[in-house]
Amino acid sequence: MFLLVTYDVSTVDEKAGARRLRRVAKACVSYGTRVQKSVFEMQLGQKEWAELRARLLAEIDLEQDSLRIYFLDQTSKARIEHFGVTRPVNVVEDTLTL
Repeated sequence: MFLLVTYDVSTVDEKAGARRLRRVAKACVSYGTRVQKSVFEMQLGQKEWAELRARLLAEIDLEQDSLRIYFLDQTSKARIEHFGVTRPVNVVEDTLTL
């Protein structure tokens, strides 16, 4: 299945929020390709999806954070339009500015 995973992790509680943010990002990096700071494209099988879903739900705080998963059909991948820079996001540099 082709997925688009997006998240917004609250960093109001800086230490705990930053920790959740790193863990959610690490989980997504393990399964997909970062296309923007908190947006990942993934091509997963059913087993991989179940593993990732459980991992993400274990990391986020449902009272503070947001996790959105878009299930796209295979033809969606061929219809993606992208404009602008294609270089990966420098996560280390961006994390330091939080």
